Amino acid sequence: MTQTIAPRVRTLVLLLLAVCGLLLTTAGPGSAHAALTGSDPQQGVVVDKAPDQVSLTFSEKVALSNDSLRVLDPKGKPVQQGKPFEAGGTTYGVKLHGGLPDGTYTVTYQVVSADSHPVAGAFTFSIGAPSTTSVSVSGDTAGGGVVGWLYGFGRYMSYAGFIVLVGGAAFVLGCWQRGAGVRPMQRLVVGGWLTLTSATLLLLLLRGSYTGSGKVGDIFDLELLGNVLQTKAGAALVSRLLLLAAAALFISVLFGAYDKREDEEKRDLTFGLAIGGTVVAAGLAASWATAEHASVGLQAGIAMPVDVVHLLAVATWLGGLTALLVALYRSDAPIESAAVRRFSQVAFGSVVALVATGVYQSWRQLGSWSAFTGTRYGQLLLVKIGLVALMVGVAFISRRWTAQLADTVVRQSKRAPQKERVTANAAGSGKSKGGGSKGGGSKGAGSRPSGDSKRAAQLARQQAAMDTARQKRTRDADPNRFGLRRSVLAEAGVAVVLLAVTTVLTQTEPGRTEEDAKAAKSASSSSSSSSAGSGAVTLDMSFDTGGTDGKGVVTVDVDPARVGGNEMHVYVQRPNGRAFDIPEVKVALTLEAKKIGPLTVTPDRISTGHWSASNVQIPMAGDWKVAVTVRTSDIDQTTVSKNAQIG
Repeated sequence: MTQTIAPRVRTLVLLLLAVCGLLLTTAGPGSAHAALTGSDPQQGVVVDKAPDQVSLTFSEKVALSNDSLRVLDPKGKPVQQGKPFEAGGTTYGVKLHGGLPDGTYTVTYQVVSADSHPVAGAFTFSIGAPSTTSVSVSGDTAGGGVVGWLYGFGRYMSYAGFIVLVGGAAFVLGCWQRGAGVRPMQRLVVGGWLTLTSATLLLLLLRGSYTGSGKVGDIFDLELLGNVLQTKAGAALVSRLLLLAAAALFISVLFGAYDKREDEEKRDLTFGLAIGGTVVAAGLAASWATAEHASVGLQAGIAMPVDVVHLLAVATWLGGLTALLVALYRSDAPIESAAVRRFSQVAFGSVVALVATGVYQSWRQLGSWSAFTGTRYGQLLLVKIGLVALMVGVAFISRRWTAQLADTVVRQSKRAPQKERVTANAAGSGKSKGGGSKGGGSKGAGSRPSGDSKRAAQLARQQAAMDTARQKRTRDADPNRFGLRRSVLAEAGVAVVLLAVTTVLTQTEPGRTEEDAKAAKSASSSSSSSSAGSGAVTLDMSFDTGGTDGKGVVTVDVDPARVGGNEMHVYVQRPNGRAFDIPEVKVALTLEAKKIGPLTVTPDRISTGHWSASNVQIPMAGDWKVAVTVRTSDIDQTTVSKNAQIG
């Protein structure tokens, strides 16, 4: 029966790895945990004159580098000057060169949020009037490409290594102390340590490129590595490596001196290992809690220790489950039903802690019921909750098998030494009889022991192999143990997928942040509409009809600059600011994006240099082109234009 199960195990493992790889590769780049909530100038706006600086406001504090904020002209040439600076709170800015010409400018940003994740994006604004631009903003993402994929894989492997290391050691120390001498169990825990150490080193090397250029060639840039070591995320990774050195000492004692002690001598050492192991495990968990989601936002002082407890509960449950799976499938030493029952109790306590801390974390990261379905973080969290519920259901089945589990293998293993002693005695008796019948030539008697000892060793090895095979057959013949193996394998399969979803979740913008960013943008948009509605849309345009007295400035006011009826006032002045008495003024409105217009407006003359039109109908909101035709004589006229956001 074991032979039929082994291929299924391999197939399931390959399938689960494929699912995890799919989740990791389709997760996309880290989607930023600090969101852009506002900017000045705003996205898509057309301003009359060039601003002195560009400022961006985020939902939380971010870290800047020299190239974090860039402003590019229509040809792609940078027009910012100096380094980006903090303008107060969560607003950051960069100065611009003076005298910028009209056209469309592109603002790009790439910063690192307070919870260590990169944030990137871009938007445009125009000076005077929109123009074509050679700058492409479609590729401005953070944490993408090969480096982003490697970083996501490193995060997954670091979580997996932590779970196997902590959970496997806890399983041996708290549930199955005989497992300290079992080779597959030793390889499992040591493998967890190696995986976590290797993944941490990989993340440390990738960090600079991941939050910066995203180029593979920058992975081994020592200058970038030095910059990373000065950040919060870099310090957390270094502290994790130091704690892993202490974990190596713990492992050497657990599988060395501890295994060699007698049962009575193990008690004091068990207590010491438990205290030391808990401290090291909590420190490793804190290396995540102090640098990621829990370290920023609401109630960070409470969230960080809660996150540590959450991670330890996950490791104890899933790592212990992995150790139990190895004990059931790979270990020649049979695991006692008492050890399985102890793990069942530990797992139940871990699930309780996991649910309690998970409820708090969900409330903290979501903030509302609508965020469950309205944000990507909430949707992933629903998937995670469903997987946890599925695992708990399978675990309930495992508990039923555990309750019925019989220690048949243990009884067989206890009887085996007695049978071996009987066999050895019988073999010894046969040798004694054979020696007596020979009578005793000293030469013949002296030549036999060498061949007999080799034969005896060969028979002993054969007998040991037969005993092991018999024990395995007896173990597999127990239907309760066989049922437990299948249910634990199913739990482990769900756990692998759960870990992949959790890894993606930690790289996703929290629902509370996403909703706050949407609200801030909505408020900013409303504020912009309100200011526009109060008569703030004023366009100044210089003109020159080419005649002897053809220069001046025309000003167009649109009030309240919204869809529907509007009041329009047109003022014409000479260069010295005095009213310009000209024969005629005409206005045309065009929404080029929707191919609406031109809508002709002929204002009435009110006084010298002042024309007005009432109930000017604007059918749709958008970036409208306002063209003004000015005639200064019977033959001299010109048309000037600017764009304005209306509605």
